[in-house]
Amino acid sequence: MKEYIQVEENKDLSRDVHSGAIVNTNKNAYERAVARSKAAQQQRDELRSATREINNIKCEMHEIKSLLQKLVDG
Repeated sequence: MKEYIQVEENKDLSRDVHSGAIVNTNKNAYERAVARSKAAQQQRDELRSATREINNIKCEMHEIKSLLQKLVDG
């Protein structure tokens, strides 16, 4: 069983008596941090998807340009 000692001057921090680690016991702060992390990951995923889509469009435009050039050249 974990035993904790309250850190002086900070009610959200406790020290694990066995490992000496400082543990944040504020569950709301933890949940906000997790939500921020998920939101940031979602933004990265959306940016990656948009970049992929832009690259596909560029390839298609290049193909269209090549086909038009062949038509013009005869």
